[in-house]
Amino acid sequence: QVQLVESGGGLVQAGDSLRLSCAASGRTFSSYFMGWFRQAPGKERDFVAAISWRGSNTYYSDSVKGRFTISRDNAKSTAYLQMNSLKPEDTAVYYCAARPRSYSNNPAGPGEYDYWGQGTQVTVSS
Repeated sequence: QVQLVESGGGLVQAGDSLRLSCAASGRTFSSYFMGWFRQAPGKERDFVAAISWRGSNTYYSDSVKGRFTISRDNAKSTAYLQMNSLKPEDTAVYYCAARPRSYSNNPAGPGEYDYWGQGTQVTVSS
């Protein structure tokens, strides 16, 4: 069993930056494929970014590409999402997710992930 705990959310203005963290329990974090998703009120949970087990491969949705950066520190069992140039449409609850495999054939698919955090709220005001 893996537990994921997100942190770093908050209320910011458009153009600001935030860094989200996802701390994982367990000794096998380094072998997990990690992802970030977000869900705005009344909308489905959408893919944001994902990263392979060693960080050599990263994936982004078109809406965040060039503004967000996913990374991981396997020594700290933590994944990160650096969010720059935030927009009001980035407002959502952000979730991290873990897949107990080193790779994914469909990084954007929520069904690929077995474990989810409780989410952290990000609100961007205009």
